[in-house]
Amino acid sequence: MDYKEHIAKAVEYIEENLTNEIDLAACAKACGYSKYYFLRAFKEVAGITPIDYIRKRRLSEIAKRICEGDEYISEIAFAYGFNSKENFTRAFKDEYHILPTEYKQVQNSLKLYEPLSFDEIPFSVIPEIINIPSFSLTVYKSDEDYPPNFWNKYNTKKLSFRLSGGKTCEDFGVSAWNSSENKLDYYIGIRTEKASGDVWGTEEIVIPGGLYALFQTPIATHADFVNTIQRTWEYIRKVWLPQSGYKYTGGYEFENR
Repeated sequence: MDYKEHIAKAVEYIEENLTNEIDLAACAKACGYSKYYFLRAFKEVAGITPIDYIRKRRLSEIAKRICEGDEYISEIAFAYGFNSKENFTRAFKDEYHILPTEYKQVQNSLKLYEPLSFDEIPFSVIPEIINIPSFSLTVYKSDEDYPPNFWNKYNTKKLSFRLSGGKTCEDFGVSAWNSSENKLDYYIGIRTEKASGDVWGTEEIVIPGGLYALFQTPIATHADFVNTIQRTWEYIRKVWLPQSGYKYTGGYEFENR
């Protein structure tokens, strides 16, 4: 059964009341369902419960406002229903693996949860096919299951400056599938020739030369940067590569920022 049209009405109600107390019974009423049926239908459509959706949306809007002005973090959190600084800090850290104060200081790009939408928005990126000579990177290996969380650590601890000896350098994120452990290995670092600082705890990886497809991600704001990158990767793997006539040879995939 297609619940989307009805759930969209509940989403609209939630979005209009993110700074108010939200009663799930009122959400159910907005889409014409009983509370029990609403909870079931929402989970089927969104993949998460209404409570999780509301929490993620509130945290996402708070994250946007933290970087937009000089409001106290605690005041923003209180406006979105967090009744104590401790509760908010714990929820923010659990969601993004970074403290709100650290986020405000370095203004990382987070994986924010945008309003649930049922409109299909076309997405495509046309690559440039280029030959790249081999180069070496000095990198830290991720200890996080989710790459954006490791970028948070990398930026918060200013590891790029540590590697470079204080110079501003281009950062690379590198991924490789680890078939023996059935997981993705992820690394972040800079070109080895730029690594003139503290390299303790790093390793060196060599990106082999050859033919590469270079994709420029669409223009993104600070708030939707992570989502844009992830959508680009999804497009490459699920749409472009199967239709391109090119064959993926394995090895390292990388992004630079």
